[in-house]
Amino acid sequence: MIKKELLELLFEAASIQRWNDHIRPHKGFAELDKQAHKMVFAYVLTKFEESDRGAEVDWVKLIEGGFFEFLHRIVLTDIKPPIFHKLMLEKGELLNTWVLEQLRDRIGPVEGGLLDKFHAYFFDPEYSMQEKKILKAAHYLATNWEFQIIYNLNANLYGLDETRKKIADEIEEHYHLAGVQKLQLGKKTSHFMDLVGQLRFQQRWAQTPRIPETSVLGHTLIVAMLSYLCSKELDACPKRTANNYFAGLFHDLPEVLTRDIVSPVKRSVEGLDELIKEIENRQVEELLLPLLPAAWHKELRYFTEEEFANKICQNGRVEIVDTIGEKYNEDRYSPIDGELIRVCDHFAAYMEAYLSISHGIRSHYLAEGYRGLYAQYRNHSVAGFDFGLWFAYFKPGMGD
Repeated sequence: MIKKELLELLFEAASIQRWNDHIRPHKGFAELDKQAHKMVFAYVLTKFEESDRGAEVDWVKLIEGGFFEFLHRIVLTDIKPPIFHKLMLEKGELLNTWVLEQLRDRIGPVEGGLLDKFHAYFFDPEYSMQEKKILKAAHYLATNWEFQIIYNLNANLYGLDETRKKIADEIEEHYHLAGVQKLQLGKKTSHFMDLVGQLRFQQRWAQTPRIPETSVLGHTLIVAMLSYLCSKELDACPKRTANNYFAGLFHDLPEVLTRDIVSPVKRSVEGLDELIKEIENRQVEELLLPLLPAAWHKELRYFTEEEFANKICQNGRVEIVDTIGEKYNEDRYSPIDGELIRVCDHFAAYMEAYLSISHGIRSHYLAEGYRGLYAQYRNHSVAGFDFGLWFAYFKPGMGD
């Protein structure tokens, strides 16, 4: 069971500001943005390890490791990174024990033994070793991406060069990973990551004030994590779990080329939504996919085209099906619950509206979206999962 307190916790990262003792852009530097960028880096690094080194990486463990580190960082948010790393070096076991106790009631009820996996991840050095290395490298690559912006704005700030050296040293420690070497060359794959980074600065609900503000990239991580949690509840096979996560993470990737076009505009003219999708797909083919190895293109298309359709791969072809269910819940079908991802996408929007209204910042757009999504999903189930419960956790009151 996924409790209300866990769902609320995921959104706390949108209020945690990074580099807040430096001059920095107003948008794109929330912890949620960093964690989302980190997981795209992790995807790229893992693909290179598989293709260039023939490595076997457990994608579900990679996703879970990213999720555990995300929760860990939220709980310890008030500690500055240099102090955090020193404390972890000297008192890591005690800190991890304390974090586990803070999260026990939130993640304990989730299906699939998530609490035991969380414990193993932080207390067993042999557990998920390969995935931990990739996630650590992804962490520093995402930090370095931020730092390049910070450095240009704070060139004369005391201690900045020392910070630059520490980040560079950490990245060098991961040069054994093929993807780190490729990204440090500054060629086409690094340009892809720069484009992904631009989604940090694209604001959700751009037509209305809102607290906390969330970016398109941060939103996609929320959708990915929600999709992962649903997959655990449905006892999804490993491939289905990983596909649901990354389809959620990449579902708005075309918006880096087209920007976020709000639903009322898409629905305003008959056929406009289909035309926008056609333009998005064309631009992805022409501008985005060429920045990645050709062998990855098929998978990226699978994640981003018809992103809200239930899909399987059979006999080398993509097929749209009514539901995945038990029939296609096998790795050999490479299933994706597109319908589930769509509800997670809408629930994330619902929470964005709910949180802003709860903070006293409301508008016609937020109130209409909040009430409309609740009415749409209050009794809604997908693949046997009751999403109505999630929406009921945060249902509108008399004044909403």
